Amino acid sequence: MSNDSVCYELGCSTGTLLKNIADHNQNKKIKFVGIEVEQDMVDFANDKLSEHENIEIVCDDILNVDLEKSDMIVSYYTIQFIKPRIRQMIFDKIYESLNWGGAFILFEKVRGADARFQDITTALYTDFKIEQGFTKEEILDKTRSLKGVLEPFSTQGNLDLLQRAGFVDVMSIMKYVCFEGFLAIK
Repeated sequence: MSNDSVCYELGCSTGTLLKNIADHNQNKKIKFVGIEVEQDMVDFANDKLSEHENIEIVCDDILNVDLEKSDMIVSYYTIQFIKPRIRQMIFDKIYESLNWGGAFILFEKVRGADARFQDITTALYTDFKIEQGFTKEEILDKTRSLKGVLEPFSTQGNLDLLQRAGFVDVMSIMKYVCFEGFLAIK
């Protein structure tokens, strides 16, 4: 990003990632905007980022926000919580708001390409959680709490959303079992 750029983070939560990006670009005049629907998160982020004059946190739904022309938009494990029927509208909005050459960085939990691969990724991820010290009860409780809230798409499903929005230049930049990051350039 260069001077006078605008950078958005969709679903910025407590603003940690946005702060890290801003700190990394502290010698540039860049406007950072976080968009978050949960007021408690916005309040926490605003308190934490009060010394950063170039970071603004907005409490609103992305579909209600008029996005300025921007050079980078980040969505870090956010779209997977948005109803599938409106995801394409969001991707379209992102594409339209980016300047030519602007980047959309998308990280998501992804489904397996078919049931067999989904079973494998679920087993691997469950084993990982157990190795991290989570109990079976904690894992089951978390799975139940996300039921009906988290609805990940497959890698191809995410690529299709990006392509329909207009992105031609897309690559996977990170993949670990059921988690994937994409870089899409307008």
